[in-house]
Amino acid sequence: MEELVRRIQEDGNVLSDGVLKVDRFITHQVDPVLMEHIGARLAEVFAEKKITKVVTIEASGIAPAIYAAQSLNAPMIFARKAKSLTMDEELLTSSVYSFTKQVTSTISISRKFLNEQDRVLIVDDFLANGQAAKGLIELCQQAGAQVEGIGIVIEKGFQMGRELLEDMGVPVVSLARIESLENGKVSFKQADA
Repeated sequence: MEELVRRIQEDGNVLSDGVLKVDRFITHQVDPVLMEHIGARLAEVFAEKKITKVVTIEASGIAPAIYAAQSLNAPMIFARKAKSLTMDEELLTSSVYSFTKQVTSTISISRKFLNEQDRVLIVDDFLANGQAAKGLIELCQQAGAQVEGIGIVIEKGFQMGRELLEDMGVPVVSLARIESLENGKVSFKQADA
């Protein structure tokens, strides 16, 4: 997605060889027009998969996931990182390690929202070490749902996340793939879509 790559080049901020800050348009302040285009592109890529649910993790995955869900005419579910007082039903749970926050969280989705008839598209803002997507796959597996693919906004191609997810048998589609963040400069690989 040329529009996404251009925004990363213009508004992204390389904090280190492993961290790209995109808080001007994705992770804090959200550009809704860009998110709508991202969601529509992911929906287009996975249109033949007959997706019944779009699943993400709070918080930065919600914006692209809701637009993908809208384009696919499917509900969007986000896994919570903290249990709410209103979540008193049976929960699907998994542990997820966050590369940027350096903490492990237990994520959960109410079992009533996923079942064995569901065909799921997982959407997330970043793919680094693959732990968030792996945790979401595990939640879907607990429900008996079929994960049809993973749509990623920005992939750090120099980390092992893609390999981990593909080894789990799930196709990964990234709209922007970063080859390197060395010397404060973003270098790109060929994107999947």
